Amino acid sequence: MNDFNFNDSELSVLSVISEAETGGSCLTQRELAGQAGISLGMANMLLRRLAERGWVKLTRLSTKTVRYALTREGMNELAKRTAGYFNRAARSADLYRDRLESFVLAAKRAGAETIVLYGSSDVEIVIAYVCERHEIVFVKSSDLERARALALKRGVVLLYAESETMPPPGSTPVLGESLAAVLAGAREQGTGK
Repeated sequence: MNDFNFNDSELSVLSVISEAETGGSCLTQRELAGQAGISLGMANMLLRRLAERGWVKLTRLSTKTVRYALTREGMNELAKRTAGYFNRAARSADLYRDRLESFVLAAKRAGAETIVLYGSSDVEIVIAYVCERHEIVFVKSSDLERARALALKRGVVLLYAESETMPPPGSTPVLGESLAAVLAGAREQGTGK
């Protein structure tokens, strides 16, 4: 497991403990693991690690029950990591918006009047915003045949969401762009018909 995911797991555990404390509830290690989205073994290892660092205090209430509480240092670490997480997310959002804007502008220069997004994406609201800003019609479709039919029209660009698989080249008369490639900066020009 790389360090980035490990740090995200630590942040999740700290957050779950903080929420439980705020709500006045006492979590089992299994509940903590489930809410943090990690395995029970990973939760056990992380709790020990966080306790060794002085960020989490473990208080044994009985032979089977342990209360987890953030120390002052743990609360400071949670605040620092949460701020870092939001800063990374904001930088990513800015980068994705810039890449989508480049893509939309290139598509418009190539004659596109409409961008059709096939599938669902976390960034579709950003695509809609960028299209509106540059006076391009934005259409979302979960129906592949409808999306392909729209893409056959002049001035339409088909964009495949990250969760969708683009058809292999040559298997369909309509070729589109991969949203994942656009977001990665690999593609900046649309194919207007």
